Amino acid sequence: MFHHVTVLKEEAVEGLNVREDGVYVDCTLGGAGHSEAIAAKLTPPEGRLFALDQDDRALASARERLAPYRDAVTLVKSNFRHLESVLREAGVPLADGKPQVDGILFDLGVSSPQLDEADRGFSYNHDAELDMRMDRQQELDAKQIVNEWEEREVARIIRDYGEEKFARQIARRIAEARAKASIETTGELVEIVKSAIPAAARRTGPHPAKRTFQAIRIAVNDELEAFREALLQAIDCLKPGGRIAVITFHSLEDRICKETFAKEVPKNMSPPGFPVEIMSEGRLKLTPRKPVLPSERELEANPRARSAKLRIAEKLAKASLDE
Repeated sequence: MFHHVTVLKEEAVEGLNVREDGVYVDCTLGGAGHSEAIAAKLTPPEGRLFALDQDDRALASARERLAPYRDAVTLVKSNFRHLESVLREAGVPLADGKPQVDGILFDLGVSSPQLDEADRGFSYNHDAELDMRMDRQQELDAKQIVNEWEEREVARIIRDYGEEKFARQIARRIAEARAKASIETTGELVEIVKSAIPAAARRTGPHPAKRTFQAIRIAVNDELEAFREALLQAIDCLKPGGRIAVITFHSLEDRICKETFAKEVPKNMSPPGFPVEIMSEGRLKLTPRKPVLPSERELEANPRARSAKLRIAEKLAKASLDE
């Protein structure tokens, strides 16, 4: 069973302002917690949810969990960077050449089963074959990155995607180790990373391999670029009055979301003291302006929610844009 504790479920679904006859997209099906909550509010055939995931296990489990809502839910195996194509192929009505839906959800956390099931190779707490692929049919995996990419490129992704200050030292130790023998397992990689980090740094903060594993996972799945592409498509594919809800778990994802939303919010361009507001063009308003954080009750029940942030934006009606 693909069991996953859904983070910020009520807040995210409430933020989408789900209508019973609306069309919605869950770009990150995972354990189907958000999808189930959305589907429960829909009345088919007008009400419809498209739920995307790359993971065959997630799709199989969701098919069982969402069986009571089968008339309202369409499951799609796809990376969310293909959002617009998925909606076109599904026959979602177009406006201005783009498919139009009422709400879109992104939950960018790695599902608990992917972290906890050793054979997926995501976790530094389980010894397993290096993998880290969300879609196990894709060619690139963690083993290739660790063993075949140039040392400076390994250092770059650990620095940029893991925000790891010891990235160069870690990449150097990886290069030294793989010159002797191929690095095959997560356990081997953990020990290499530990050996590159000073003892004092290992005694404080999170697990010493956490940032490196995060970085390699992001690189394997091209997560940041995929999200950037998908978020722009989501704004294009949203009806006026529709909403996007995005749950992020680390600063790199949240920065992309925050900056993308900010560029789309109209701003007062008038000089100081000018009697009339001159607003820049924009397609979104933030609802609310600040990110929503997990409650203390949720944090007690699920400590993995601690770093989660929920940002919600609403597509402005064309009349608002023309004012």
